[in-house]
Amino acid sequence: MDLRDRSRQSLIPSFLYSSAASRTIGLERNILGGSPVSKAAPAATANDGALMGSVVAQAPNEPGKIKLYSPMYYAACTAGGIASCGLTHTAVTPLDLVKCNMQIDPAKYKSISSGFGVLLKEQGVRGFFRGWVPTLLGYSAQGACKFGFYEFFKKYYSDIAGPEYAAKYKTLIYLAGSASAEVIADIALCPFEAVKVRVQTQPGFARGLSDGLPKFVRSEGALGLYKGLVPLWGRQIPYTMMKFASFETIVEMIYKYSIPRPKDQCSKQLQLGVSFAGGYIAGVFCAVVSHPADNLVSFLNNAKGATVGDAVKKLGLWGLFTRGLPLRIVMIGTLTGAQWGIYDAFKVMVGLPTTGGVTPAVPATGLDKLKAA
Repeated sequence: MDLRDRSRQSLIPSFLYSSAASRTIGLERNILGGSPVSKAAPAATANDGALMGSVVAQAPNEPGKIKLYSPMYYAACTAGGIASCGLTHTAVTPLDLVKCNMQIDPAKYKSISSGFGVLLKEQGVRGFFRGWVPTLLGYSAQGACKFGFYEFFKKYYSDIAGPEYAAKYKTLIYLAGSASAEVIADIALCPFEAVKVRVQTQPGFARGLSDGLPKFVRSEGALGLYKGLVPLWGRQIPYTMMKFASFETIVEMIYKYSIPRPKDQCSKQLQLGVSFAGGYIAGVFCAVVSHPADNLVSFLNNAKGATVGDAVKKLGLWGLFTRGLPLRIVMIGTLTGAQWGIYDAFKVMVGLPTTGGVTPAVPATGLDKLKAA
């Protein structure tokens, strides 16, 4: 193919041509020459994600790259979610430990600084990481489901809505996709969370997951592991909806208003920096929205036979919204920023685009070009 053919081919969306020169020339004549264009052609490409435009990105066709929305793509997102949530939650175990104890025993753990002091005095440095195993395993399972199913449901709901409505109501798609993913993710997390809270807030209960899980089951039965599932949904579903929808919106605004060039012209390092910044800001909103339910989860998993009414009566409405909130804002902001940074770094490592930002426009068809002419 000579230079003239190559320049002409670049005007055509990649999903409309193959490597065969004869097919390329035929399509060029149909589109650029004004010949009638089949209405079936765009529909055939919809399965490849080509028409999802402003909600999901187009699938790459280059050899050796992971095709978007393929099983390998969802597997990569699942692996990225494991690294994202498992590693970050484990890293902030000391903060989580102090936060849980402040929620359960505010008379003893009066502030962040005094809370760390009490733990250091009573349990030593090793005490700061009590419960790290159920944290690592539980949030790895949650992250796998959260990110993997979010990518799946985002594409699934976009396909149902169609390209026009998917672009118009993209925020609703982000909210619906993240909520659906979190319902599944919390079922995976709940047993680990129950053991983690008991280990962290009742010294002497168990050393960790290996002895804590059987002891918990003997005490409250297997179903007791899911006693906190509804409050966990109440905490995590709003948190995740805020986490994903606000992140997508914030990142899009950063690229639109703060960076003077399109996302695809930015370096990978800059894109990952945007992911972390967008994640941190989103995390602050997440902490505020989900904090009352977080207090309920800690209370119910710490007290045998306790109910939501008992928690509200003891903590009060003001306590539900404010107890431990400053620490949780710091923890969740850092956590969420790091999660998006790790997740997108993993995607970049395997050759996938980062999440959010200005996405490709809906490809123009031959009919669109004829109407424009």
